[in-house]
Amino acid sequence: MIIDYWGKNRVYHHTAPVNMLYALYQALQTIFAEGLDAVFTRHRRTHAMLVRGFGELGLKMVVEEPFRLPMLNTVYCPAGIDEAAVRRGLRSEHRIEIGGGLGPLTGKIWRIGLMGHTAAEENVRRFLDALRTVI
Repeated sequence: MIIDYWGKNRVYHHTAPVNMLYALYQALQTIFAEGLDAVFTRHRRTHAMLVRGFGELGLKMVVEEPFRLPMLNTVYCPAGIDEAAVRRGLRSEHRIEIGGGLGPLTGKIWRIGLMGHTAAEENVRRFLDALRTVI
C-alpha cells in the first residue's frame, strides 16, 4: 500500500497528523512573532549558559565546541554516577525530563534539549539547580 501511495493508482494508507500540523502552525507563528534573529540569539545564549553551568559542575561536553548544536546538548555522566537514577530523580523530584545516551553511549551521557520554550534562561537555571541536587 505504501508503494501504491506514490503511484498512479494511489491508495490512501494513513490518517494525516492534523494536531501536529496545528502545532507546526503555532510554532511558526511564535517564531515569527519573536523574530528569527532573536530566536537564534536566544538559543545560542541559553546554550552558552548551559555549557558554563556544566563546567562549574565539572561535567564535560561530548561534542567539541565548533561542532555543537545549541538546541541539543550532550554531556558525559561522571564516573560512579548512575545516569538513569539521575534522570529518574530529575523527573520525579523536579518534573524535568532529559534523555539518556543511545547505542554505545547508553549509560554514559545525558541529552538535554534547548528548543523553543525550553531555551529560556530561567529554565536553564532551574535545570542546573535541580541537577546539582540530584547528582
